[in-house]
Amino acid sequence: MRNGKLFCYISKKIALKSTIQKGIIELKSIEGGVTMSSDADQIGNLSPTACDLDKTCKNIKFDQIIENSYDSIFVTDKLGNVLLANATTARLLNVKLDKLIGSNVKDLVHEGIYHRSTALEAATKRSVVTGLVKTAQGLILMSTSMPLIGEDGEVAMVITNTREKDLVEKYIAALEEERAKSDRYKTAVEYLSDIDADSKLPTFESPVMCKTMSTVAIIAKVDSTVLLSGETGSGKEVVARFIHRKSPRNQELFIPINCAAIPRELLEAEFFGYVRGAFTGANPRGKPGIFEIASNGTLFLDELGELPLSIQSKLLRVLETGEVQRLGDTAIHKTNVRLIAATNKDLKKMVSDKLFREDLYYRLNVIPIHLPPLRERPEDIIALAQKFLDEYNRKYALKKTFSATTLQTFLNYSWPGNVRELRNVVERLTITSVDDELVFELDPFTGNRNSESKEVSSPVINNYSGCLKDVLKTVEREYINKVLDECHGRVGEAAQRLGIHRTLLYRKIYQASCKTWIAK
Repeated sequence: MRNGKLFCYISKKIALKSTIQKGIIELKSIEGGVTMSSDADQIGNLSPTACDLDKTCKNIKFDQIIENSYDSIFVTDKLGNVLLANATTARLLNVKLDKLIGSNVKDLVHEGIYHRSTALEAATKRSVVTGLVKTAQGLILMSTSMPLIGEDGEVAMVITNTREKDLVEKYIAALEEERAKSDRYKTAVEYLSDIDADSKLPTFESPVMCKTMSTVAIIAKVDSTVLLSGETGSGKEVVARFIHRKSPRNQELFIPINCAAIPRELLEAEFFGYVRGAFTGANPRGKPGIFEIASNGTLFLDELGELPLSIQSKLLRVLETGEVQRLGDTAIHKTNVRLIAATNKDLKKMVSDKLFREDLYYRLNVIPIHLPPLRERPEDIIALAQKFLDEYNRKYALKKTFSATTLQTFLNYSWPGNVRELRNVVERLTITSVDDELVFELDPFTGNRNSESKEVSSPVINNYSGCLKDVLKTVEREYINKVLDECHGRVGEAAQRLGIHRTLLYRKIYQASCKTWIAK
C-alpha cells in the first residue's frame, strides 16, 4: 500500500479526512498524549495567509515529507499494527518497507527484529515513552513514541521517531564540549581582573636586571617550568607576564593565582575542579579547575610556599602526567600548561624542615630566576618612579613632576616593600600634593625612613679646592643637579641635554647621593 493512499486510510480511520485536506488541525495535550479535533465551520473564516498555506500544502505531497525525513518515522494504531513507515525505518530495522507496513509490532519483537516496542508501551500508558531499542544487527536506537488521542478519548495512533543512539551521543558530546569551553572561559574571567598589559611590562636600567631579563627573554621561548624567587613586591608577576607575552603561548590565557589567598579547604577544588554534587555548596553544574582553564596557556602560581603538603603531592602528579581528575569524578582530563611558580620563601630550607616536598622542589626548580630587591638595583628606582608618575598623570589628567631632592631621597631610602611600596608612595604623592612639583616628605605613613635624608640637596660650593679630579667631579655633580631641576626631575630629558645615556645618568645620581649620605 502506497504512503499517500495509506494516509487517506488513517485520516478516514480517525474521521479527520476533510479537516486535514483543508489544513486545519488543532492539537491539544491530554494526559501526556495529543487530542486531535476538527471544525469544518472554520474553513470559511480562513485568513489570506491561511489560504496561501492551504494552497502550498496541496502542492506538497505527503509522502515527500515522510520519505525525506532524516529520522525514522513509524506510525501504528493502538493494537500495534504498522500503518506508516519511511525508508529510514526500513534501513535501521533491516526489513523491507512492504513487509514492514501492515505487520504488527508484537510479531516484529517476537521475530527478534528488535527487542522492545516503545509504541506499544506508549499506547498502553497513554503517554510519551522514550527508550533505547536494540535491533537484530546490534544497532542501538533512541526511540520516542507519542500517542494521539481521538475525540472519543481512545488512542487513535502512536507516532514513533527513532534515531541512532551513537548520533545522539555525538550531539550530546558536542554540546557538552561547547558547554565545557563556555564554562572554562567564564571561569577564566574570574581570574582575569587585571588585564592592563601595558602597565605590566618590566622597567629596568640596572646592570643586574638587564642581565636577568636577557636570560628571561631566552627561556620565554621554551615551555620549561620557571621558579621565580625574590622578596615580596620585587616584581615576580610582572616578569611572569613578560615570559608569557614572549612565549609561543601568548595568544592563550595567562592565569595568575595567589596560593596564599585561597582557603586551604578549597585549594583542591580550585586547582583541580569538581563535578556536580562533589561537596555541599558546590556549583550545581560543577566547575573546571585552574589547570583545565589555563590549558594551552600559562599558569602563574604565586606564594607557592604556602601550599599544604597534601596539595603538593597532587600538584606533582599533574606536572608529571599532564592529567587532572576533578573532585568526585572518575574521568581523566588532559591538560597542557606552562607553569611559572614564584615564592618569597627559601624553599630549600623548607625542604630541610619537611615543610615542602623535595621531589616537587626539584620538579619546579628547572629554571630558577632570582629577582634582587629594589635596594640592590638603585638604577631602577628613578626609572620605575618616573614610569609610575607618568601612569598616574595620565590617569588623573595631571602634570606632576619630581624635584631633584625627591629623586635623591628616593635613592637614599632602602624600600623594604620594594616596587610595590615605590608605586604606592608615588601614587600618594601624586594625589595629595598641592604643587605640581612633588616633594617626598618623610612622615609616619612612609614607614621608618631616615628623617635626615629629608633635607638632602645639591651641595653649593663657591670656592673650589683640592686636586683637579675632585673639583671636576664637584662641578659635574652641581651641573647635573642644575639640569635635573630645570627638567623638573625628568631623567630622560636631562640625559638628552647632558649628552649622555640615561643609564649613565642614573649611575651618577646614585653615586652622588651615596657620597652625600656617607659624608653625613
